[in-house]
Amino acid sequence: MPIIVNLDVMLAKRKMSLTELCEEVGITMSNLSILKTGKAKAIRFSTLSAICKTLNCQPGDILEFVED
Repeated sequence: MPIIVNLDVMLAKRKMSLTELCEEVGITMSNLSILKTGKAKAIRFSTLSAICKTLNCQPGDILEFVED
């Protein structure tokens, strides 16, 4: 898939655990894990917005387009 999810990178930069992000954003651990591993097929803008607000970042910091 040409979209790379850099959520783990942002979590490391912010020194935040996946569990802490789950609690802050209000999303289940399994759904966040699916997103983190790049297995998600879609993400709601409201979820992306909540993640960006919590991590104090832009969507481009989390999602990256890579050509094949």
